[in-house]
Amino acid sequence: MNIVTTIMEELTALSTEEKRRVLPHFFKTGPGQYGEGDLFIGTTVPDTRRVAIAHKDASLEDVEQMLYSQWHEVRLAALLIMVAKAHKADDYTRSRLFNFYLRHTARINNWDLVDLSAPTLVGDYLSDKTRDTLYSLAQSQLLWEARIAIVATLAFIRRGDLDDTYKICNILMNHSHELIHKACGWMLREAGKRNPKRLYTYVMDNRCHMPRTMLRYAIERFAPSERKELMEKPKYQRNGLRRTTGKVDITNV
Repeated sequence: MNIVTTIMEELTALSTEEKRRVLPHFFKTGPGQYGEGDLFIGTTVPDTRRVAIAHKDASLEDVEQMLYSQWHEVRLAALLIMVAKAHKADDYTRSRLFNFYLRHTARINNWDLVDLSAPTLVGDYLSDKTRDTLYSLAQSQLLWEARIAIVATLAFIRRGDLDDTYKICNILMNHSHELIHKACGWMLREAGKRNPKRLYTYVMDNRCHMPRTMLRYAIERFAPSERKELMEKPKYQRNGLRRTTGKVDITNV
């Protein structure tokens, strides 16, 4: 029996009927939704992680086979195996994992798959390198690559390095998908834990055109009075006026 079959059997043994019923709705697998057509075994993330860690010595060939599985949890296990491999790995191994990951972004195709892998496999790897790759990903037409770009910056935030988070949020400010708004708001909130004043200033400067979901996520940790102030539209917007550089244009919009 090969390792991929073994992993599939172990995940299936840990599945529950309740999870098989709930997860497709939670991850939006209906027609036209972002997870359309995805299939679930019904295994929890902690159980999937335990299975992945038990098989962290699987080859990248096995991991690649898993990434092309129709089953969500098998793809997640593949990514968690990569994360396990990356821990305490040398730079050569981390480079191989990084490049392998970027070649398979089309299979990292739901928000949990991105969120549980990008900070380690992309962010940690780039922490002492140029971040040009992130800016290319941020401008990608593939939803999941854009999310990888911003979520990967969590690795930088943990080191107190906040600049790329703000720069990539600027790029993604007008993205059309709410999953990107949520991810940006989440990363801004994490950056705000390190430097609340910088986040407050950024939100105050951008609240007029920041998506409301992004704004709400970003300011969750502020005091109620601060949240109220930041959520309130400026007076010139409420009055239907247009702001121009350095002054308010009183022409009706």
